Amino acid sequence: MKKRTFALALTLILTSAVVLGACGSKGSGSKGSDKDFTVAMVTDTGGVDDRSFNQSAWEGLKEFGKANDMKKGQDGYNYLQSASEADYKTNLNTAVRSNYDLIFGIGYKLKEALETVSKQNPDNHFAIVDDVINDRKNVASIGFKDNDGSFLVGVVAGLTTKTNKVGFVGGVKGAVIDRFEAGFVEGVKAVNPDAKIDVQYANDFAKADKGQQIASTMYSSGVDVIFHAAGGTGNGVFAEAKNLKKKDPSRAVWVIGVDRDQWDEGKVTANDGKDYNVTLTSEIKRVDVAVNDLSKRAKKGDFPGGEKIEYGLDKDAVGLSSHQDNISKDVLKKVDEYKQKIVDGDIKVPEKP
Repeated sequence: MKKRTFALALTLILTSAVVLGACGSKGSGSKGSDKDFTVAMVTDTGGVDDRSFNQSAWEGLKEFGKANDMKKGQDGYNYLQSASEADYKTNLNTAVRSNYDLIFGIGYKLKEALETVSKQNPDNHFAIVDDVINDRKNVASIGFKDNDGSFLVGVVAGLTTKTNKVGFVGGVKGAVIDRFEAGFVEGVKAVNPDAKIDVQYANDFAKADKGQQIASTMYSSGVDVIFHAAGGTGNGVFAEAKNLKKKDPSRAVWVIGVDRDQWDEGKVTANDGKDYNVTLTSEIKRVDVAVNDLSKRAKKGDFPGGEKIEYGLDKDAVGLSSHQDNISKDVLKKVDEYKQKIVDGDIKVPEKP
């Protein structure tokens, strides 16, 4: 009887040890370990399929997920789309409640909402793209030298225009789009001081009809190259350029895309039955690289909270897209010359118009 009692007691002790060991093991495998790391991004109003900034970020997140055998959804990687600015804080809080280890706010327009939510949730990790949140150890800030890349597409526009008239279509005026405008204008002036530059803003990143209206006015005035930094609004610029090319295949009408390679957006079949492309080039901003890179660091436990990570020409994080069929070799040579001058510090591109 005593032996049976002792055996039962020993069994209970061993069982308790296993249970406690399992609990301890679960506790030590905290959220954010390699096994269960999760990440999400909150878009601005342009949406995840804006063919620009948000889409590039989402492509980077998908690449990260694929490389780490993660599935789309709450247990892997995901996005929350914002239909209006009122959704920013709501979506960020939803991501917090869903226990994502890293939450990206895509675009400077989310700064205010992310500042509030990150302060309320100091144990969560956040990242703001295209802006800086200072003195917050749980927020990493990602920046790009957009003005440097825009200078180079300005060189392309200034040397390509036949009418000596080029245009810039901005989404919403602010520090980020200021860099695009300033760099583009300086690049055009550097190679073509006689060129006239028409600058207009749509005051929205998601109104293609407004972008098309502005582009129509510009092209009608003689502008033959338009650089847009307007997110989804820029789709309207492409639409107008393609309409003009379709009607008159001999007309030289160009669009310079932004954030990602927008070559596909420029494809058009004209009335003569031939295929053309109105995309002169695109100023790429490798948001996908930044999002992927920071996700990797956070997954490894190397989250750079409180820091600003900046991506520029030296890291090939900004610059011209790989599709360069519509640019002459002489122009590309000039682009390389100016790129080296910027990297070497011989040219300092302004950040404000």
